[in-house]
Amino acid sequence: MNLTFAHRKATQALNYFACQDSGRINKMKALKLVYFADRYHLRTYGRPITNDRYIAMKYGPVASSCKDLAEMSEFLGAEERTYSERFLAPSGHEYESKAAVDSVELSETDLEALVFVWREYGSKDGFELADETHKFPEWNRHEDRLASPYESRVSMHYPDFLENAPLGVDPLPPLSLEQQGDLREQLEELHSIESIWR
Repeated sequence: MNLTFAHRKATQALNYFACQDSGRINKMKALKLVYFADRYHLRTYGRPITNDRYIAMKYGPVASSCKDLAEMSEFLGAEERTYSERFLAPSGHEYESKAAVDSVELSETDLEALVFVWREYGSKDGFELADETHKFPEWNRHEDRLASPYESRVSMHYPDFLENAPLGVDPLPPLSLEQQGDLREQLEELHSIESIWR
């Protein structure tokens, strides 16, 4: 299920976490926080914040286009680069915020998710967060493949984010089967609408 990457929301999510971390943040830490924010929003409101494509890697889920933004990668499109350069400046394993968060780009529920994630996970470093992500079923299902010497990345799928983590792992309450079904329908509807307009 591919959604259209929301690069402005993604830039502001990355910017938000840098601003919370004294204006500069480790890229790995930020990407794990974005994952938790997308996960929160999807499980609570039926859509991710960034619409990014997730890849399972050794150190947990990676939002691939968010990674490009944090690194100012050559894979960025012209519009993505022009916009993100106003807010983010990469430096080694970190990036810094260049301007205040433009909250116009974020909905109230987007901000709610970012605030929640910073409160729950902001005190951890990137490696601690990577270990934390390994406890969730959407990454855990790929662990055996990633342990193989032949695979270093595996595509992840948003419907898998709706599975419940083991008791005591997720700060969010578990979803009932009915809730999971309703959220899957919302995701499918979002995908269908986007497919029409592509």
